[in-house]
Amino acid sequence: MDKLKMEDMSFEDAIQELEAIIDKLESGEVPLDETIALYDRGSELKKYCELKLQTAEEKIQRISKREPGFEGLEVEDIETK
Repeated sequence: MDKLKMEDMSFEDAIQELEAIIDKLESGEVPLDETIALYDRGSELKKYCELKLQTAEEKIQRISKREPGFEGLEVEDIETK
């Protein structure tokens, strides 16, 4: 996958790139300089994904508070249904 700017990436694209980085690093066949660059990019992607998830959770919580019938539900409840 091409290295996209974070702000241009969807959550799914970021996860896909992060998984590719993990696979490369786990192979053990990456030179040290590239390993460091991949680790740095992976760290950035992880933070980006965490922020996207946090934002989505906050939106769900706001919707839950204003929509009748969702008052007692938590995000975990919605994910399993």
